[in-house]
Amino acid sequence: MKKVIATLIAGLFASAAFAQAPAPAASTPAAPAAKTEVKAEPKAEGHVKHAKAHKAEKGEKAATESKDVKTEVKADAKEQKTEVKADAKVAKTEAKADAKVAKTETKADAKAAKPEAKAEQKPAAAPAK
Repeated sequence: MKKVIATLIAGLFASAAFAQAPAPAASTPAAPAAKTEVKAEPKAEGHVKHAKAHKAEKGEKAATESKDVKTEVKADAKEQKTEVKADAKVAKTEAKADAKVAKTETKADAKAAKPEAKAEQKPAAAPAK
């Protein structure tokens, strides 16, 4: 009976984890649909040549636009990366400075505590003579 209950509970957890996983995005379903529609339409000979020329121009424009978008995205990503690195560097230098200040403060406190400890030990040693 324990095995059955354990199996049911494990199944519930597995189904809950599977249900929360995001669905994979479709790559580009609109582009192939547009290509099939263009092929399906009957056209006149002169119109076909014009359509091919127009399609070639459109393809070149789309290619240059996609290249522009890709370069823009890469530039943005690079800029963000450099900003993150700069922020990390600043944080690191601030942390080093804070650690250095804390270290000097603890050394100063320790140095100030040494004469007090020596002063406390001297009177205790004097009556022992």
